[in-house]
Amino acid sequence: MEYILIFISAIFVNNIVLSQFLGICPFLGVSKKVETALGMSAAVAFVLTIATIVTFLIQKFVLDVFGLGYLQTITFILVIAALVQMVEIILKKVSPSLYQALGVFLPLITTNCCILGVAILVIQKNYDLLTGVVYAFSTALGFGLALTLFAGLREQMSLVNVPKGMQGTPIALITAGLLAMAFMGFSGVVKI
Repeated sequence: MEYILIFISAIFVNNIVLSQFLGICPFLGVSKKVETALGMSAAVAFVLTIATIVTFLIQKFVLDVFGLGYLQTITFILVIAALVQMVEIILKKVSPSLYQALGVFLPLITTNCCILGVAILVIQKNYDLLTGVVYAFSTALGFGLALTLFAGLREQMSLVNVPKGMQGTPIALITAGLLAMAFMGFSGVVKI
C-alpha cells in the first residue's frame, strides 16, 4: 500500500514540476510539440531511475561510511553527468536509431534540476532502495505527464488567436499556472 501511495502522490499530488517547481527549464523549453515532450519524458524516466539507484548506493556505501556527507551535492552532480554521458555512448553504439531519437534530449538531462532534486529527496526522506526507485520512477511519470499535457495545450494554443501582447512566453506561463492549479485539486486525495 505504501508504494501505491508514493506512486499516486509523486505523479499527481506532489508533481515535481507543478508542485515542487523542479525541472522548469525543460518544462518550458521542450514543450512546444507533444512528440518532443514524449521523447524528453522517456529519457528523463530512464536517467532519473538509474541516477537514483547509483546515487543512493554511493550515499549509503561511500559518503555515509566515510563521513563525507557534505560532498553529497557535488558528488551527485558528477554522477548524473557521468551517467548521462555513459547512456549517450552506450545508446550510440547499441541502438543508433534510439540515439538519434533521444540524442537531442540527453545533454539537456544533465542540467535538469529534477534529476538532482529527486536524488537528494530520496536521501532526505530516508527511503530504502526499492522505495526510492518507486519514488523516482513515479516522479518521472509525473514529470512526463505534466510535460505532455503542457505540450498538448501549447499545440492547441498555436491554433487560437492569442492577443499580441500575450503570445509566446506570457501565455505559456499563464497556462502552466492554470495547469498547476488544476493539479492542486489532487492535494486532498493522498496524505503522505
